[in-house]
Amino acid sequence: MIVQDVINHLEELAPLAYAEDFDNVGLLVGNKNTKVTGVLVTLDTLEAVVDEAISENCNLIVSFHPIIFKGLKKLTGKSYVERVVMKAIKHDIAIYSIHSALDNALQGVNDMICNQLELTNKRILIPQSETIKKLTTYVPKKEAETLRAALFKTGAGSIGNYNDCSFNVEGYGTFNGNENSNPTKGEKGSIHTEQETKITVTYAKHLESQVLQTLFKTHSYEEVAYEITTLENKNQNIGMGMVGELSKPISESDFLAQLKTKMNTKCVRHSAFLNKTIKKIAVLGGSGSFAIQAAKASGADAFITADLKYHDFFTAENSILLADIGHYESEQFTKNLLVAYLTKKITNFAIILSKTNTNPVKYF
Repeated sequence: MIVQDVINHLEELAPLAYAEDFDNVGLLVGNKNTKVTGVLVTLDTLEAVVDEAISENCNLIVSFHPIIFKGLKKLTGKSYVERVVMKAIKHDIAIYSIHSALDNALQGVNDMICNQLELTNKRILIPQSETIKKLTTYVPKKEAETLRAALFKTGAGSIGNYNDCSFNVEGYGTFNGNENSNPTKGEKGSIHTEQETKITVTYAKHLESQVLQTLFKTHSYEEVAYEITTLENKNQNIGMGMVGELSKPISESDFLAQLKTKMNTKCVRHSAFLNKTIKKIAVLGGSGSFAIQAAKASGADAFITADLKYHDFFTAENSILLADIGHYESEQFTKNLLVAYLTKKITNFAIILSKTNTNPVKYF
């Protein structure tokens, strides 16, 4: 198994196409064709983590946060980032970051928080837009079934709980190939009329390369006519945050006590109590102040996130209970998620959960 094989598994779970534009995800250090000796999974890649990888004979570190976020102009060892990169290169250790791609995945960071809190009826809090594409193409009628089946096999035509979805219209196509053409239907230099089927399918944008390769490989025409449109529809399976429900309403104080225990945090900063019960809960791992309004609009009784500033708590405006559990604490179970996932996908060697606590925040 090479590094790229592990990456392929990870990107089935969280395609990088859905990472945020500001982010730096993917293979940050190393060669994708390197043979893997072991995989170490961590939340952050620090020097201690690289040392742990060396001792465990792991030459691939799968990290949630990217160690390289902004451009590096020098590698002199003056900063912790430079030292990590230098040590990783020196010991031929690859580093891969999944970050906001996993934030936006249906079974990612926020789903893990919901599971920790035993929430049900889960859905995405802020669905991504412009992630659904539509392909329209024209194929000889006799070949339509074959082409549809090939496109469906790539994952095209999947909508929610339905697969093999398409729209088809029959008509007539005309074309006239010039002296340089090599038509598979009709003859060059003559107008040809072909009974065709217009096929329309939607697909997730990360599948585009595979969908187009399949279209060109399966279609019989020398020149394939097709159109691609980006839809504005919200994608209910991709996006930031989640909303779920407790099995039964509980008091605000009981909710915070349970939150502190289940999320293994020493401190919960929260807005003023509203003197009402908590049942519907919005969550967003990491810095989530930008999602406060979305949490309120969802009808959530409480919003769990991290890195709220002083004035963010005022925006609760007596309509929602805001709970800041800490950045590390909100994402700490992410590495467990990745280890469990990769262990199912890769059985010929162990996937190791890093024992290094990378939380930079301490409590007194």
